[in-house]
Amino acid sequence: MSTTTWIAAGEYEDIRYEKSAGSAGSCSGIAKITIDRPEVRNAFRPRTIVEISQALEDAREDTQIGVIVLTGEGPDAFCSGGDQRVRGDSGYLDDEQIKSPSTHMTDLHVQIRRLPKPVVAMVAGYAIGGGHVLHLVCDLTIAADNARFGQVGPKVGSFDGGFGAGLLANLVGPKKAKEIWFLCRQYSAEEALRMGMVNTVVPLERLEEETVQWCNEMLALSPFALRLMKASFNAAEDGLSGIQQLAHDTNLLFYGSEEAQEGRDAYKQKRKPDFSRFPKRA
Repeated sequence: MSTTTWIAAGEYEDIRYEKSAGSAGSCSGIAKITIDRPEVRNAFRPRTIVEISQALEDAREDTQIGVIVLTGEGPDAFCSGGDQRVRGDSGYLDDEQIKSPSTHMTDLHVQIRRLPKPVVAMVAGYAIGGGHVLHLVCDLTIAADNARFGQVGPKVGSFDGGFGAGLLANLVGPKKAKEIWFLCRQYSAEEALRMGMVNTVVPLERLEEETVQWCNEMLALSPFALRLMKASFNAAEDGLSGIQQLAHDTNLLFYGSEEAQEGRDAYKQKRKPDFSRFPKRA
């Protein structure tokens, strides 16, 4: 069992958003977002996606946060996909978001991939349908030994031809990815590990402890190096937009150099910049 103390970081209806407590009440670097709808195996509706997005944005802007954990409430499900009870003809609806029938899930996938901090899926129980794709777009997946993975899209008249197909094919190979989508079978945590869909499998009672350990190992590393590596992994898959993200992150690093500061300072001081003292590296 993890001994991490979590402090509430916001008020939400469909999720819990918490940060790990450090010394003197400060944050020790981990944010945790928990889908809190166990009555429907943590299925999402539009409100759920919007709240996850809001929490991710807060974690992005908090300079004390270095790693984000995404999980589901209870031992039975990480996320079982979209809540079919609120699915309409043009997407998922709920009472307060009739004007926004989309679940905004595509935007959430992109947000997770663009977020400059590692996002770790902590999976117990079912990661099915849209919940399966949600763990795929996270950077790492720590699975409990009771985890179950799979797709149900073709069973319920749905599919994910974006990251749900492309990322899965990259991880397990095209033939296996087609099997997962075309047959809608479920796979155990050990099967998912052998396929390369998850990073490790641990007993359910050690799931949070193991996840926190992985997070702490990352927190001991250079945050900017991790940021650049994450952008580098996604650049090829995301095409020009991925390259733009990597270029932006590299430019942000360059801003901290004396060479870049010489250009800025010369402009502010209304003088010609002197770049001659900087090496022309091979």
